[in-house]
Amino acid sequence: MHSISWDPKLISKYNINGPRYTSYPTALALTTDFDPKLIEAAIAGSSDELSLYLHIPFCHKLCYYCGCNKIVTRHQHKADQYLDALADEMAFYAPLLTNKRINQLHFGGGTPTFLTEVQLSRLMQLLQQNFFINSDAEISIEIDPRSCSDDKLAHLRQLGFNRVSFGVQDLDEKVQIAINRVQDTELIRHQVALCRELGFGSVNLDLIYGLPFQQPDSFAQTVEEIIRLNPDRISLFSYAHLPERFAAQRKIANSSLPDAPAKLALMQLAIEHFVAAGYQFIGMDHFAKPDDALAKAQQAGKLQRNFQGYTTAGRDALIGLGVSSISQVNGVLWQNTKELSSYYQAISRQQSPVERGFALHADDKLRAAFISQLICHFELDITAFSQQWQLAHFWQYFSDALSRMQPFMEDGLVEVYAERIKVTAAGRLWVRSICACFDAYLSSGQQRYSKVV
Repeated sequence: MHSISWDPKLISKYNINGPRYTSYPTALALTTDFDPKLIEAAIAGSSDELSLYLHIPFCHKLCYYCGCNKIVTRHQHKADQYLDALADEMAFYAPLLTNKRINQLHFGGGTPTFLTEVQLSRLMQLLQQNFFINSDAEISIEIDPRSCSDDKLAHLRQLGFNRVSFGVQDLDEKVQIAINRVQDTELIRHQVALCRELGFGSVNLDLIYGLPFQQPDSFAQTVEEIIRLNPDRISLFSYAHLPERFAAQRKIANSSLPDAPAKLALMQLAIEHFVAAGYQFIGMDHFAKPDDALAKAQQAGKLQRNFQGYTTAGRDALIGLGVSSISQVNGVLWQNTKELSSYYQAISRQQSPVERGFALHADDKLRAAFISQLICHFELDITAFSQQWQLAHFWQYFSDALSRMQPFMEDGLVEVYAERIKVTAAGRLWVRSICACFDAYLSSGQQRYSKVV
């Protein structure tokens, strides 16, 4: 990344509410008026290789900033009941995936490391019984350092996990206390080093900017320590303060949060430090070493985006298992019920836990491909895209988008040529807003999204 414009005028002008475009249309388009038969047809017509996502909703402790679907409990046996339900859900998909292979498997949550070694073994056994997992599949898990012992890390490696992602968020104790997530820096150092010793192929560290009491000096210390830990990837997420939607966030006082300019300064600090340390700025909120698979995919023009974020496995080939999980396969989106009780009830009745869905139309698929290309690679070949999608008159089709994009062009954030569209280095911060110009659904429900930075 070359140069970024940190003009305060641009901040106030373009820091609007907008989607993260892990899908198009976004999950807000999903409706209960959905025919489950579309799932079988979508999978039947999909590619030979798919990704699996498993949502583990349980956490031992409540993190005040978190907006994920989670259940805070100390009762370990609740995970056994959940695995029973997952087994039944897997049995539904197994016949549909007989001729498919799984090339990526990801455990998210919640806190996947809430599971004990015995429960993790059982879950992996269930997956292997129901699905064909490639021998070289990418198998990853999100880790809370506080719930992952050395023995559990070693066990994960023995089970075949080769990628791990640690939730760090911030190393400053005052910030940690404010978000109710106190974890010792030495513990994180130790676990990252142990992952290297155990042979995990990739380590990712998550950070969040915009948290209570974050200051440039202390956050710079966190960033520098992250660089010293030398992870393969870094995720830098913007804290979305939505206390009206997430009750736990009401424990965070508005007065403790950095204002918009201060928050952006934290982001600027992190980006400049990570890029100076040799990380490739993938876009929006991800960094990777140049030799990492994510960076290589972007360099080769093959990077994509799905509900898990940036991916090398395809944006239209993901099946989600568990409460609240979202799937996207072959132009069809569907989501399981968000309530655990409803999930259990559906499973016990041998019914699908899918609560809502959406089948993309021709225009949706076209715009989805456009947005994916721009948000992953910041450039689009108009001629090649038009040929692929049989568009005789590209700008006639996107005439409304062109007018909405005019301010971004005038501010030097995006450049439009006869045969290509290019998001400038300065415009990369605002790529979500630029993509929103091509969103046919955004006029409704925009305020339900977070600020773009």
